[in-house]
Amino acid sequence: MASLTVYDRSGKSVGSYDIDPTDLAPRINKQLLHDAVVMYQSNLRLGTARTKSRAEVAGSTKKMYRQKGTGNARAGSRRSGIRVGGGHIFAKRPRDWVYRLPRKALQLATRMALAAKLRDGEVTLIDDLKFDAPKTKDMATIIKALNLTGKRLLVATAAHDVNVYKSVRNIERVSISPVGGLNALVLLQPSRVLMTKAAIEAVRSAAGEKSGGEKADAKAAKK
Repeated sequence: MASLTVYDRSGKSVGSYDIDPTDLAPRINKQLLHDAVVMYQSNLRLGTARTKSRAEVAGSTKKMYRQKGTGNARAGSRRSGIRVGGGHIFAKRPRDWVYRLPRKALQLATRMALAAKLRDGEVTLIDDLKFDAPKTKDMATIIKALNLTGKRLLVATAAHDVNVYKSVRNIERVSISPVGGLNALVLLQPSRVLMTKAAIEAVRSAAGEKSGGEKADAKAAKK
């Protein structure tokens, strides 16, 4: 059981929040986390790289010199891939790098990633995070008060808040995401995670619904 200190905007402790990482995921499967992260990174690739083959580069196809009698190694045309200015032997072609793992596996990987952060003490809780208008300076002050300055940080909120988003987006090394946008890559990239109390409760509630559904499926399968 992990007991997290809940802070206010000034960095003062205003309570505690108890959560067991096993409530989110019974265990941490490193292979599943690896597979999920590789999938997300692969899906970010543009796949637009393209190089020319020997058939596409400019130059004569004439044999450079006769086969025998010159004392040199055998040579074909100037377009050969072993010559400067020649085409690529295995030329790159545009391709689609996108693929998907099963939905339930990705959902479990997200919960595992957050459970790993909780286990390692890399989650900071704040009681509330709201702004009447975008205030980057105020957000930077909050981060400093929580001693998170200079760290690669993810701010997680229960839902998308325009003012909070605009207050965070221009701060260096700080990203923001609502609970609905979290995944294994988003959670594992930063060294620290700042979550609102409402956000972690939303994750916990969703995890409880998932585990309840999985238990129901298991009982139905046994019947």
